[in-house]
Formats: sequence, C-alpha cells, structure tokens
Amino acid sequence: MLTLAAVLEPEDIARIRAGLAQGPWRDGRRTAGPAARKVKANAQADVDNPRIAALARFVRQALERNEVFAAYARPARWSTLMFNRYGPGETYGMHMDDAVMGPEGARVRTDLSFTLFLSDPATYEGGELVVEGVEGERAVKLPAGGLVVYPTGALHRVEPVASGERLAAVGWIQSLVRRADQREILFDLARVRTALADGEARLLLDKASGNLVRMWAET
Repeated sequence: MLTLAAVLEPEDIARIRAGLAQGPWRDGRRTAGPAARKVKANAQADVDNPRIAALARFVRQALERNEVFAAYARPARWSTLMFNRYGPGETYGMHMDDAVMGPEGARVRTDLSFTLFLSDPATYEGGELVVEGVEGERAVKLPAGGLVVYPTGALHRVEPVASGERLAAVGWIQSLVRRADQREILFDLARVRTALADGEARLLLDKASGNLVRMWAET
C-alpha cells in the first residue's frame, strides 16, 4: 500500500468540490457487481455528464504528473474514474473489486485501486477506508488531496459515516508490470535513483531499470 500527501493543491480540491456540488448524482449500486451491490450504500456522480467527465480527466492528469505515483503504479490502462459521496449512515461493506472492468473492446485488468480523498477529515466522522492484508486490517483516512493505492485483489470496506459528508475519487489501473513484486523492485530502484547525482552510477541504474522493464512489461 502506498499513501501520498497533497496530490492536489487546495485550489484544485475546491474546484472539484464546486463541480461535484452541481451533480448530478446517482445511486452507487448502479456500478457495483451482484455481490458488492448488497453491501454498497453511497452516491456516485454521473460519469456520463460532460462536467463530471471533465473533472475526472482533471484528476487523472494530476495523477499522471505525479512522479511517485507513476513510478509505483506504472499505469498502462485506466478504468473510468468515479466520484463517490457518503452521507450519515452510508457505507460500503467488505467486498473485492472486479478483476476486469470496462466495456467490451476496452477491458482493463485491475491490478491496483486508488482512493483520492476530497473532504477534510475534520468535517466528517467515520468513513475510513479499511484494507485487509496478511498483516491484518489497515484503516486509512487522509487529508483532502491525499491518495492511497492498494492491490485491487484485497478485501476492503468503507466504514459507515456517522456525520458530515465524505467525498472521494476512486479508480483502477492496469499496470504495465503485472506482478506486484516486480513493480516493487522497479519502485525501489526509482527511489534509489533520486538519491544519486548525475554520473556513471545513475546511468548504470537507468540501464538496469530499463532492461527490467523490457523483461517484465506487458503492452
């Protein structure tokens, strides 16, 4: 799991929230699979609305510019990015996202999921994203503009919101590198690279990283 702070600037968050305030919103169960639909209770912005679609593109472009996110996820394909809203009493019970998403001819294998928090955590109670892993459960509730990326195959839930409103953007990525252990190696090498000055060592590291990508990439 990777968490990033301040993926969006405060003015960007304000812009997105203002756009979402105009709606339209739909029952979130419309986009859930048969099993998840039984435990999902939230609202989702209508992705077919041009204004909502423009906001989704704006968020995706911000993520594409983030060097740490790009080095960690190595996106090859993206699902449709969605915005969700939870009010008092709303929740999303334990579930697992679909392994493949998207319409025929534009399928995306979902390797990684992400949640971008858009609400100040002081303005709502509850609403933690809880992700289950081999080490147990981890609850995440980040400041507005904070992002968490986690394996799509992990069981996860959103705790009930007790008061206030929780806004977030969610999406799924098919990575250029399918295996998580290989992505981790490449991410570690990218982190080491930032600590090296220009010179032979950095060139050799770039060479090794590039050759590993050639070995592991699925295009």
